[in-house]
This record gives sequence, C-alpha cells and structure tokens, in this order.
Amino acid sequence: MFEARTITRHAGTVLVGQLAVMAFGIADTLIAGRYDASALAALSVGSSIYISIYVALNGLMQALLPVWSEIRGAGHKVALGKSVRQAFYLCVGVILLGTTALLFPDPWLNATQVPTVLQADVRAYLQVLAVAVGPSLLFRMYATLNQSLGMPLRVTTLQIAALGIKIPLSIWFTLGGWGIEAQGVVGCAWATLVVNTWLMLMGIYHLRHEPLYAAYKIWQPLEAAHWPTLRQFLRLGVPSALSLMVEVTAFTMMALFISRQGVVAAASHQIASSLASLLYMVPLALGIASSARVGYWMGANHARHAEQAAHTGLKLCLGMALICSGLLALNRELLAHLFSANTEVAIAATTVLAWVALYHLVDALQAVCAFILRCYRITLLPLIVYSVMLWGVGLGGAYVWAYEGLGAWPARPQVSTFWAASSAALSIVTVAFVALVLWVAKQRRL
Repeated sequence: MFEARTITRHAGTVLVGQLAVMAFGIADTLIAGRYDASALAALSVGSSIYISIYVALNGLMQALLPVWSEIRGAGHKVALGKSVRQAFYLCVGVILLGTTALLFPDPWLNATQVPTVLQADVRAYLQVLAVAVGPSLLFRMYATLNQSLGMPLRVTTLQIAALGIKIPLSIWFTLGGWGIEAQGVVGCAWATLVVNTWLMLMGIYHLRHEPLYAAYKIWQPLEAAHWPTLRQFLRLGVPSALSLMVEVTAFTMMALFISRQGVVAAASHQIASSLASLLYMVPLALGIASSARVGYWMGANHARHAEQAAHTGLKLCLGMALICSGLLALNRELLAHLFSANTEVAIAATTVLAWVALYHLVDALQAVCAFILRCYRITLLPLIVYSVMLWGVGLGGAYVWAYEGLGAWPARPQVSTFWAASSAALSIVTVAFVALVLWVAKQRRL
C-alpha cells in the first residue's frame, strides 16, 4: 500500500499521545467511581457537556491541518509561519466562545432534564474546566502544527509526561489527603487545569527555542488580522467544527438523556462511553496521519499520490477497527468489572459493551473519511449527513424509542436502546462517506 509505512508511523506516534490524553478521562472515571456512584454519574454528565463543547472548538482548530499540510507540500515555509500567526486570532476567539459556554451550562442541564441532585457538582466541575479550555486549545494549535509538519513525536512526548502529572493530581484532589480535603468530581477538573496549563507553557517554550521551527519564522511580531486568511480558515473550520459537534453531541447527549434512568444506568453508560472514546483514538490517529499525507500531496500537485494515500488510510482503518471491536466484544465482562466495584453497574455495562463493539466498527471508518474529505475541502455535505442521521435518526430516534415507543416497538427505557439506534445511524453514514471519498479522490485525479 502506498505510504503505508509513513502513515502507520505517523498514526502510531499520534495514537500513543492521544491514548495518554484519553487516559486522563479513563483515570478520572476510575477515581470518581472509587469515590462514589454519584460522583461517577456527575462526571458522566459533566464530561459529556464539556466534550460536546470542546470537541467542536477543537475541530475548528484541527481543520487547519490540511491547510498547513498543503503549504508545507508546496514548500512555502515562511508562508506557513505567517499562517500560524494568523491562526492565533482564530484561537483566541474560539477560547472566548468555549469559556463562555462552559460557565453557563444551564441550557444543557435544563433541556435534558438532568436530575437536580447532580446539577451542583456538574456546574462546579464545568466552572473549573472553563478556565482550562484556553490552555488546552492553545496546545492543540501547537499539536496541529506539528502534525502538519509530520513531526508528532514532540507532542506525544509531552502528552505522556502530562499523564504522569494528571493521575496523581486527580487522586489527590478527588480523594483528598496530605492537607487537602476530598473534592469529589471537582478534583478531577482541577487536575485537568494544572496539566493543560503545563502543556501550553511547554508548547510555547518549544516554539520559541527549538531550532527545527526556525525555518518557518513563526516567532515573529504578530501582524494585524488578515481577514481573507481568516475567512479561509472559517470556511473550512466552521463546517468541520459543526460536523464534529453534531457527531460528538449525538454521542454525549446520550449521557444526558440516559441520566433520567438513574445512577446505575448513568454509571454503566459512562463506562461504555469511556471505552468507546478510548477506541476512537485509533481512527482519530489514522485520520490525522492520512489527512496530513493527502494534504501534503495535494499541495505538491500530485493528485494521484493523494488518492493512494486516502485509500491506504481507509484500508488501515478497517483492519484496526475489526481488531479493536473483536477484542472489546470478547472481553466486555472483564472490562466492566474493572471499571466499577458495584456489581449492578458492572452487569449493566457488560450488556452495553456488546453494542459498543459494533458502534466502533462503523464509527472508525466514517471518522477517517471525514478527515480525508476536509483535504478535498468537502465539509458542508458531511455536516448535512451528520445532522440528519446522527441527530435525527440516531439520537432523536433513540429518545422516542426509549421513552415513547417507536411504531410497533413499545417504549424501551434502556441504555442499550441509545447505542443500538446510534450504531444503525452511523452504519448509513459510513457507507455514504466511504463512497464519497472514493469518488472525489478519483475525480481530482482525472
């Protein structure tokens, strides 16, 4: 396969770093679960709201990857540095938007009827993360730059080091000790704030002092905002961000709708969503690596190589998705008991994880397709497909089926109802996206 080694090496490096970041959430789930079931349920709701907001904003910054990859492919190093400085204006606006949304979560809580008993902890958790979102997005901008340059190792090294800071801090702040009272789920948020700030400072230090960035002349006086450049960023980034928001909210809003089924249901769903998110890191890494190569070859005016890189990315993704889904299906009972000491929660999670295995198989392929389509500047059509299928069929259909009944099917207020409907919707999305990638790559070559 064309560039299989390059894509695999890039994806593998990104994956290690993403797994380290993902371990932040897994660790918080384990720690909150040991604190009490209510803390785990509050974490499920709070993290769902945070992820829904953050991933959309992160997606807007991640959309810069194909832009910078193309500039690199064309060999315009100084222009790349200038583009990075212009992207800083975009990042500041995104940070303000995310901070405001996290400080005022009531529309989310009220619209989804989150139980009152959980709302105070959820608000306190999100208030701390509102401060943490700024450093996190600035570091994401640094990470995207490195990925576009084909140099993900430096970012991965920082993320692994950050995990070594995050875990002990989460344990300390959440469970208490050494002069600090137990803070429950809010302790997880404080640990995240400390780690995100450290990552941001390390990224700034590297950009300022590392010789490998010198040729791009990034560390120059900040020019005035160049609106044509910013509009280009927004034309690509806004639909991409909205697509990610639809995709992620269709996933995370399940937690808010499921919360009304009680603590056991919310806790079992948190286990399922944590594992689904962990598995998603594999196609995410492959999507980043594949789009970096597709974008590079597009910038170098080699459409045939871009098409071959896209095909390689999809083949690698399919193989890894089959392996990951199979391992999850075979080990779901063991994993459920690992995540919760509560027998009732573990039994409920075991059933849900069977659906998660199917969900991941189709989710992986559509995720890589979405990354590749951005390289070809196709962002509006995926947004429409996501909105109809994931919100309308997956989430909306699941809600009606669970609490009102769907046609001849009676109401089925279970966690698995939401996962089954979402898996069906994603299956249709995947077929459509794969066909679109194959078609557009061929057309650009001709």
